[in-house]
Amino acid sequence: MIQRAALLRSRLVQSLQLCPVSSQLGSRYCYTSNAASSLQQVQEPSIYSGDEYADVDWDNLGFGLMPTDYMYTMTSSKDGHFAKGQLSPFGDIKMSPSAGVLNYGQGLFEGTKAYRKENGNILLFRPDQNAIRMKIGAERMCMPSPSIDQFIDAVKQTALANKRWVPPPGKGTLYMRPLLMGTGPILGVAPAPEYTFLIYASPVGNYFKEGFAPLNLLVEDDYARASRGGAGGVKAISNYAPVFNAMKRAKGRGYSDALYLDSANKKNLEEASSCNIFVIKGNLISTPATNGTILPGITRRSIIEIARDSGYKVEERDIPVDELVGADEVFCTGTAVVVAPVGSITYKDKRIEFKVGAQSVSRQLYSTLVGIQMGHIEDTKGWTIEIN
Repeated sequence: MIQRAALLRSRLVQSLQLCPVSSQLGSRYCYTSNAASSLQQVQEPSIYSGDEYADVDWDNLGFGLMPTDYMYTMTSSKDGHFAKGQLSPFGDIKMSPSAGVLNYGQGLFEGTKAYRKENGNILLFRPDQNAIRMKIGAERMCMPSPSIDQFIDAVKQTALANKRWVPPPGKGTLYMRPLLMGTGPILGVAPAPEYTFLIYASPVGNYFKEGFAPLNLLVEDDYARASRGGAGGVKAISNYAPVFNAMKRAKGRGYSDALYLDSANKKNLEEASSCNIFVIKGNLISTPATNGTILPGITRRSIIEIARDSGYKVEERDIPVDELVGADEVFCTGTAVVVAPVGSITYKDKRIEFKVGAQSVSRQLYSTLVGIQMGHIEDTKGWTIEIN
C-alpha cells in the first residue's frame, strides 16, 4: 500500500479531453475541450456562454449550496473500470432504493477549489492529491475508483463548465465536491455491483460564520470522531453525520465547533469536525499524526511544507490536551476553512486563549498558502494547474 501510494503521488496529468457517453443516469450533454481553448459544447450552445459572471452578490458570499450550471458524472462497468465521463445540467440523479450508498454508506467525497486569477484564468490546487486520497479511501471502502488522469480531467471540466460561477479574485472560490458512490442495487451486506463518480460545484465564501475572526472551540469529551481500526483516516461519508450532535451542542453554547480527543484514552487532540488542528509553541509547530483516525488533509500537508520552508520545526505526533495551556497559537486547516486562527479552546469549563492577529504565525502561513492558490506568489512546487 505504501509503495502504491508513493507511485500515485508521483503522477500528475494535465491533459483535458472529454467524449460523449451514456450512463445509467441517462443521456447527457457532452463537451470537448483542452487546456488551451475554451469549453466547446458538442450539441446545443450554452445559454450562459456569453456571461462573464453569474448574477451573484459576490461581496456577501457565504458557505452554502448555490447550484451552478453543470455537473460531471462517470459510471463504472461491472469489472470496476470507469468509462469516459460527461457533463450535464446540474440536477437530481436517479438511484435505486437499494443502492449501496443508501443502505450501507458505501461512499466517499472530496473537496477541492478553483480560484480566479487577475487575468481571468482559473487555478486548481493540487487536484492530484485529492485523486490519490480518493483511491486510498476507495480501497478501504472496497470500491473501484477513477484513475488519477480521469479525476483531474473531471475537475478541470467541471471548473471550466462553471467558469462564470468562479468568484472574482479575492471574493471567494468555486468549491467542487467529487463524490464516489455505490449506486448499484444490493440487499445483502456486500459491496455494490456498480459505482458512480460525480462532481458538482458551488461558489463559496468563508466556511465559518466568524469569517476571518478567531474561532472558539469546545473540547468534546463525550463523543469521539473516530476510533482505531475504523474509517476515520479516509474521507468516508459515514464519518460526518456522527459529529452533528457534538457540533450542535458546541454551537448551541456559542462555540464555533467541537474539538475531538482520541477515543481510547480521551487525552490526545485529534481534529475538529471538518478540519485538522495545529499547535504552536515558539518555533515548534505540532499537529496530530495521521495514524488512521485523523484525515490526512491536503491543506494540512501543504501548510506543513510551507512552515518547514519558512524555518519552523514541524512535528506530527500525539498532542496531549494538557499541552494547550502552554501553547502560543492554535489554528485549523482544511479545504473549506483554509487556515483559521483559534482564539480560545474551552476544556472542562476552563478557557485557554491564544495569540491571534496580523503578526501571528498562522496569518503568515495563510498568506503564503493563499498567495500560491491565487497566483500572487510563484508556485515553485508544481501545486497549481492553470486553465482557461
